[in-house]
Amino acid sequence: MARKKKEQEVEIIPAPINEQAITETLEVNYMPYAMSVIISRAIPEIDGLKPAHRKLLYTMYKMGLLGGKFTKSANVVGSTMKLNPHGDSAIYETMVRLTRGNEALLHPLVESQGNFGKAYSRDMAYAASRYTEVRLEPICAELFTDINKNTVKFVDNYDGELKEPTLLPAAFPSILVNPNQGIAVGMASNICSFNLREVCEATIAYMKDPKTDLLSVMPAPDFSLGAGIIYDPEEMRKIYETGRGSFKMRAKYRYDKSSNCIEILEIPYSTTSEAIIGKIMELIKANKLREISDARDETDLDGFKIAIDLKRGTDPEELMLKLYKLTPLEDSFACNFNILIDSVPKVMGVGEIINEWIKFRITCIRNGARFDIEQKNKRLHLLMGLKKILLDIDKAISIIRHTELDSEVVPNLMAGFGIDQVQAEYIAEIRLRNLNKEYILKNVDNIDKLTSEIAELNKLLSSDRTVKSRIAKQLTEIAKKYGQERKTELIMSDELTEYKAEDHIEDYPLTIFFTKEQYLKKVPAISLRSTTSEHKLKEDDEIIVEEETTNISELVFFSDKSNVYKLKTYDMPDSKVAAMGEYLPSLLGLEPGEKIIYTVVTKDFAGNMLFTFENGKMAKVELKNYETKNNRKKLIGAYSAKSPISDIKYLKEETDIVLITENNRVLYMNTSLVPLKSTKSTQGVQVLRQPKGGIKPAKVELASATTVPDAHKYVARTIPAAAKTLKDGDGQMSLI
Repeated sequence: MARKKKEQEVEIIPAPINEQAITETLEVNYMPYAMSVIISRAIPEIDGLKPAHRKLLYTMYKMGLLGGKFTKSANVVGSTMKLNPHGDSAIYETMVRLTRGNEALLHPLVESQGNFGKAYSRDMAYAASRYTEVRLEPICAELFTDINKNTVKFVDNYDGELKEPTLLPAAFPSILVNPNQGIAVGMASNICSFNLREVCEATIAYMKDPKTDLLSVMPAPDFSLGAGIIYDPEEMRKIYETGRGSFKMRAKYRYDKSSNCIEILEIPYSTTSEAIIGKIMELIKANKLREISDARDETDLDGFKIAIDLKRGTDPEELMLKLYKLTPLEDSFACNFNILIDSVPKVMGVGEIINEWIKFRITCIRNGARFDIEQKNKRLHLLMGLKKILLDIDKAISIIRHTELDSEVVPNLMAGFGIDQVQAEYIAEIRLRNLNKEYILKNVDNIDKLTSEIAELNKLLSSDRTVKSRIAKQLTEIAKKYGQERKTELIMSDELTEYKAEDHIEDYPLTIFFTKEQYLKKVPAISLRSTTSEHKLKEDDEIIVEEETTNISELVFFSDKSNVYKLKTYDMPDSKVAAMGEYLPSLLGLEPGEKIIYTVVTKDFAGNMLFTFENGKMAKVELKNYETKNNRKKLIGAYSAKSPISDIKYLKEETDIVLITENNRVLYMNTSLVPLKSTKSTQGVQVLRQPKGGIKPAKVELASATTVPDAHKYVARTIPAAAKTLKDGDGQMSLI
């Protein structure tokens, strides 16, 4: 027991805390990770591939899958793990995007059998790797051109057991032919795809003249999913020059008159079928797409299709303009041409990318030429030794026959014919049956051919023009062999008709009702005239705003937290007098505890807002200040929050008002005394001169509808002014 007590008394000394500067922590712990993600994972290089893609394709190439038989995807994934230390699921997901079955690439790199999902569907899952089969597409032969001739640098894999290429010697600008997206640390990359034939033609034109107008050869990107690009030449030129910018894409459709159905056949590359259908159904539930009865995905073995059933009498062209406006059937593609050049990320325009690829390709061809020269020189050297034997074959046979030791055959041949060891080894290895004049002459005849080929290769090494000529020839052959027509159409922006909701809204008279308990209802005039029912309200609720307007108007709501919320009248469903109406906090998405304290109904945002604060100040601001072009639903800082708000009034024009304080003092004035301010959050000017202890404004009434008898008796000609006590006989007023 004593021992246990002693153990409990042992003092635990915490380990010392080593303080470290944040800059040092970032440099030591964070920067290596960030650099690894940027250089070795997320950003593509000039061959158009990320490291994961390159390791996968090279593994398949070494497995003999270029022109070979299909093999299980699981075999490829397992073999790729010798180069790629990531898990099998990550490697397989990388493969999926490269397959023809997934349809993500304009020119797929992996031929596939089985279910590989679809790029246009986020829910269509791909099958497990044990069920699918793959091999390399024929176009991959152009990615691996002369890879065995030291055209690119090879490095050790992660465990030093194998070698892998740092780049693939792509014989065409694959960086522009297939789309590539990556998110690194502090930067990202999003490269769209271009038509292979156009890219090859543009590269050839650029090699001839770097100042050539690339837009005239390759006018716009081209995507595997087709659709159409809303073509703005100036915006596209900006993208080509800077590598940054965006363009809009539209889905393609056809109208089936027999079934009164719109069929969406191609969609923008940046969206999915689920996103489109989800948005359509959301708008139907919100009563904003009354023309549609149903929307569903009818994609099958014949291809992609979204079916949209229309209600009778619907104009399909008008509806499509509306859908383009409200759904992802029209979507944007944001370009960010960020590419690694010599392990340095760089955002480049199309011309710069082509220029960098040309420099890379020139290096590959020259490396290959040096390899060929070295191999041909070795062969030539051997044949020159063989040529010397031609002078006396019998002598060679005699030397070999009369040499007693095997180790002395090579030295004796060297001495007998004046050749070096390499040549002597080659001659000694020739089979006896080939030591005849015909065999030797046949091989010696290749000397002139080799000499000529070496001269041509040396010429290639010394001339950029000759190298570019070879590149152009290869590009022409590739374009002819693999080129295809554009899938993505160009839609000229100046030919488009833009959908404007206001032009398609039914306008009719109605009345807006707003209650103290935050309920709002829109009742058409025809319904109001034909009903004998009383308003349905919650217990102790009452209507505080009743405003006649039309369906094409806007509601502006001021809250007690200095926020403004806006709502188009036509976005609200019609209601009835006998209905409770819409609960505003839910409809507008108010903050917890927030309450609407004033409502304005307007069509043109004419007039002014008058804010009265508890500190006796008033601020007058144009209602136009709350009008926005981009249809924002919420504006913060709608009025000053430095003093609690006492009252808000909408003024169509300058008018007389009556300010009433909490202790029934009165101030009568014209609103023209309050200067108009340009900023919404202005504190305004002092209107009420407050004695010690402070007299707070309680409310403001229009003089034409005031509850104060003979209110003009309390007029103020200038401000600030003191509120006057009610004279005998003027009675008491309610502040509620």
